[in-house]
Amino acid sequence: MSAIVELQDIHKSYGLGTAVATEVLHGVNLSIENGEFAALTGPSGSGKSTLLNIIGLLEAPSSGRLSIDGQDTAGMDDATRTTLRGRSIGFIFQFHHLLPGFSALENVMMPSIIDLGWSTAQAQETALQLLEQVGLRDAANKRPSELSGGMQQRVAIARALSLSPRLILADEPTGNLDTHSADEIFELLQTINRERQSACLIVTHDPRLAQRCQRQIRIVDGQLV
Repeated sequence: MSAIVELQDIHKSYGLGTAVATEVLHGVNLSIENGEFAALTGPSGSGKSTLLNIIGLLEAPSSGRLSIDGQDTAGMDDATRTTLRGRSIGFIFQFHHLLPGFSALENVMMPSIIDLGWSTAQAQETALQLLEQVGLRDAANKRPSELSGGMQQRVAIARALSLSPRLILADEPTGNLDTHSADEIFELLQTINRERQSACLIVTHDPRLAQRCQRQIRIVDGQLV
């Protein structure tokens, strides 16, 4: 397998040039292979979220090299980074961040609408197929307030798959759910990983779920251990 993500000697500091400059990541080297299903674990404040944000092109490293889907991100302008992020990476968060004024179907279509600038019949059909995959086709016209927490997270997963990304980044996707719903969401992510061969990197504090991943990546004090 080839790598969808490659990090070489990644450092990240905040407050550079000030008296309170702090380095959060200290020379991280990491590869994530195509189709891999991995957990990112570590104590609070260890750098998990910072590392995930860098991989997701939401933050830039202070130094080091980051490659996504074979593209070196160094020197990319904001527009190019945004396009790469939108088309290659799907994001799932602990809090689903669905748009409350829109239906489940419209929420799933949103990445395509943003990418193209308008809605298409193909985007709607794709969104319906994704809702069916996550077991919510019958809820397509319901708004988030009409759905349970687990159902809202399923909509968020369908939305993350809207543009068929090769990489899914999930930040505590089950952290706001009960054990039963968490297991269902985790199994859904495993199914998507297996059927679509999208690499998944999941940040979790739940050792029970982390142990079910193909690989556990642990970070402590800004370094992989």
